[in-house]
Amino acid sequence: QAQLVESGGGLVQPGGSLRLSCVASRFTFSLYVMNWYRQVPGKERELVATITSTGGSTNYADSVKGRFTISRDNAKYAVYLQMNSLKPEDTAVYYCNALLNTLNYWGRGTLVTVSS
Repeated sequence: QAQLVESGGGLVQPGGSLRLSCVASRFTFSLYVMNWYRQVPGKERELVATITSTGGSTNYADSVKGRFTISRDNAKYAVYLQMNSLKPEDTAVYYCNALLNTLNYWGRGTLVTVSS
């Protein structure tokens, strides 16, 4: 059974930074596009950032462009989300997602709270 485990969430003040990590296991990580999503209770899950299987291309939601950076290390089976200049509206549960054609895996999420 494929597994994704997120970590790195927590409480941070506005303007601060956090780095989320997601470690994968039990599937061929280097073949998969990796995504970070976030969800606020009562709202739909939002795609935040995407990185291709080789890491050669990335894409971001307009709301985080210039503040968040997605990266991956295929040797470590890991994907990261560096979040800078955090705002209260970034508060959400952040989920790691692996996608390859019809194969679609999710982690359980890590909570990020941006508050003073």
